[in-house]
Amino acid sequence: MKPPDVRVVLNPRAGAGSAKRLLPEVRRELERLDLTSDVAETERPGDAGRLVRLAHRDGVPMVAVMGGDGTLNEAAQGYLDERGRATLGPELLVVPAGTGGDFRKTLGVERTVRDAVSRARTGTTKAHDLGHLELLDGDGVKVTRAFINITSFGIGGVADAMVNASPKWLGGKASYFLGSARAWLRYTNQPMRVRVDGAVFEEGPVFNLAVCNGKYFGGGMKVAPDADPTDGLFDVVSMGDFTRLEGLSLSNKIYAGTHLSARAVKVTRGAVIEAEPLHPWTRVLIDMDGETPGSLPLRATVLPGAVRIRV
Repeated sequence: MKPPDVRVVLNPRAGAGSAKRLLPEVRRELERLDLTSDVAETERPGDAGRLVRLAHRDGVPMVAVMGGDGTLNEAAQGYLDERGRATLGPELLVVPAGTGGDFRKTLGVERTVRDAVSRARTGTTKAHDLGHLELLDGDGVKVTRAFINITSFGIGGVADAMVNASPKWLGGKASYFLGSARAWLRYTNQPMRVRVDGAVFEEGPVFNLAVCNGKYFGGGMKVAPDADPTDGLFDVVSMGDFTRLEGLSLSNKIYAGTHLSARAVKVTRGAVIEAEPLHPWTRVLIDMDGETPGSLPLRATVLPGAVRIRV
């Protein structure tokens, strides 16, 4: 039996159920484009990666991922093998339908179903980089993960945990704003050491440090305005020893992408990022594409051109 042209990988819980409500419209648009499709729903957290691997095994040439940044991150795991190496997979079509949609902004994908799905027929396939992470999970066990957008640590990890505890019906920007506000009240700058391609880039207290494949995180903050997910390098943006007031006053500039010249902001590029807390008793949480996978130490490596995305 011939495989479908497109397999829709749906997170039915994304966007407080909005993804599932949009599914009939996505199927109609694919039919209008004369593309056959079927649907695979995620059943548990982390399931989208398994479904991407199954689609590849079944010979499906394209997966349309319906969800937010978290679902897209899960799908990205399907482009790593069991040893954490880049592996072949189907083309990826991003259909925004969840709470967060930061990576689709870098891709230039509008939020409408018609715009997103039309790219299955009219778009161009481009090889995009993935990030490969080695980190400690919540139990202190070393694990390997992929990320497609941005990994950060510092207040980002704390805010992420707060966001994921917030009601999803608020939407991405409102949820992140509420989570960030709660994190601001709790967070103190964490002392850490960060190396980029072997050279020390940051050493001391850090408000937040972002390892960027895409440009946006946190519900639309343009933290890395020059990042290019096809150039084989991360943009690394460090917000150093800020006070709470400085961090708060900088937030509007981050949304606009005009913060790079501010005091204690440093930027570089590199292919291998290593970070560790300066004190062994310090636990620095990680934000990875809107998820909280664990804590430092961390090693991030670019996997150039590891996933083909229809844009």
